[in-house]
Amino acid sequence: MEERKARWYGGCAPGSRPTAIPVGTRLIWSDPTLWVFGVWEAKHVRTVELGNARIAVLGPCSASEHDLARALSCPDLATVASSWAGSHTVVRTGVRGFVEVLADTAGASPLYTVNTPGGVVWGSSALALSPLVGGSVDPEWLAAYLRDKHTPAPGRSAWSGVTPVPAGHLLTLDAEGGTSLAPWWKPAKRTPDEVSAALRHALGEGVRVRVGGAPATTDLAGMDSTTVAVLAAQYGPITGVTLHPTGVTNGGDMEYARALNVPGLRHTFFPLGVHHLPFTATDFALPVTDAPAPSTSVWSMFSEQLRMMAAAGSVCHLTGDGGDNLFLPTPTHLASLARRGHWLRMLGDAMDWARLRRQSPRPLIAAALRGNAAHIGRSVRPRPPWLNVSVPNVNTPTGTDPDTAFVASLRNAARSAYAEIQLADAFGLALHNPYFDGAVLDAVISAPVEQRYSAHRYKPLLADTFADLMPEAHRKRAAKGVFVGDFHHGLRVNLRRVLRLADGRLASLGLINPAPLRATIHAAALGAQTVWPPLLAALASEAWLEAVERAPGTEWEERAPAPAGVR
Repeated sequence: MEERKARWYGGCAPGSRPTAIPVGTRLIWSDPTLWVFGVWEAKHVRTVELGNARIAVLGPCSASEHDLARALSCPDLATVASSWAGSHTVVRTGVRGFVEVLADTAGASPLYTVNTPGGVVWGSSALALSPLVGGSVDPEWLAAYLRDKHTPAPGRSAWSGVTPVPAGHLLTLDAEGGTSLAPWWKPAKRTPDEVSAALRHALGEGVRVRVGGAPATTDLAGMDSTTVAVLAAQYGPITGVTLHPTGVTNGGDMEYARALNVPGLRHTFFPLGVHHLPFTATDFALPVTDAPAPSTSVWSMFSEQLRMMAAAGSVCHLTGDGGDNLFLPTPTHLASLARRGHWLRMLGDAMDWARLRRQSPRPLIAAALRGNAAHIGRSVRPRPPWLNVSVPNVNTPTGTDPDTAFVASLRNAARSAYAEIQLADAFGLALHNPYFDGAVLDAVISAPVEQRYSAHRYKPLLADTFADLMPEAHRKRAAKGVFVGDFHHGLRVNLRRVLRLADGRLASLGLINPAPLRATIHAAALGAQTVWPPLLAALASEAWLEAVERAPGTEWEERAPAPAGVR
């Protein structure tokens, strides 16, 4: 199967200087330059023009043509665009000569900038922009990722010279080469009824603008993906895909999938065999992405699932990723309860959460009293013994505000999940994560504490909001299938291959010491208790560097400015 190019978009600052254009792109505007790369559905690339004013929305978006026309002339772009559901970037230019680029709230449609001799170039792929500034991996970012992939190096991407645009910010470019960044989003507060209405609209519309009658598939496993599948079936037909071990035909996710009888939703089952175990080699090489993809270790399984869905005619696949981040957060609210002096509530909640996790409440109480919400419920992981270099300061939010920690955590997960979208692009399949939509984040974070956090109910906000659509058994389900044992088994079966990864490019860069990494791999293969995140980060980084070496970079050409009057 021929690998397809990842989809992305970008543009340049206005002005009369020659500009850099990626070879093979489709030009949307000529001055200022705006392009899309790869195969896009027409409904996900929309523009409106009126005189010298132009607006484009790139990605799935619920805005109507009337909404776009209104945003075209609105003095403050964010006041109109903030209510649009989906995951997208809004670009506007007008008579003043500025280009405004509105980055989404959650970071699921990431943006980056590079400085070139012809001016600033921006785009949604750090990988694609990197050849303009040397095309080299940033070792400091990679070291921070190896230290703790959940706390990336601040203000850096995986590529040297490629700078991320903060989520929820407005990037403004002018003809003189000036740029500015300004935050446009901040959390609101809503009543419980208003929260449910906002969440229902944001997630429902986010699903609608993605499927819309196109041949589509969804994951069908736990509460998150099942909710998305039920919503998608309203605009069906939709096929729900449930994974299960070969030979296991009852119980777990399969039982719940079979019990879900929804018009427009068809079920299919994907049996997992030995050749799907984590770390298994495949005949479809891992595509190169902006950064290491979370599913790298299970590429043998994920790639075959993507290939199966694409071969069946699906052009769109929806996942439940992000649901745990939104609806099953760590109890960071304990810090704000302590700060406000609500001692009995704080102690009672800490006891309940500790009982749920079968641990002592003392660490939760101590973290709440220290006032750093970001560390509540997070185990302090020691520095991986194989990491060879010092790590720059990580972007860990401080303070007692649980929302700050919540937003930072979700944005990091959303930006990381973008690599999964790029993997699916290689199969011509558009992968979508509706739970990472900015409007969904805006709805969830506006909820009162008691609506968001509970040690007694599983994901109460999600279950209550969609209670009328979900069968009772699915609303009360408290977990989904887990495959932790498969990682131990996969290491045993593929031990030689994985051990070779320990003495590869990361070691050559001086970032890791292979000996302790090999020792950890051996222990995990024997079934020893393993702290998986740092180990998987190291192995994913090695596989990613191999893909970077193998794949050709984006080609760019310099193009003269368009003649006056040409758009």
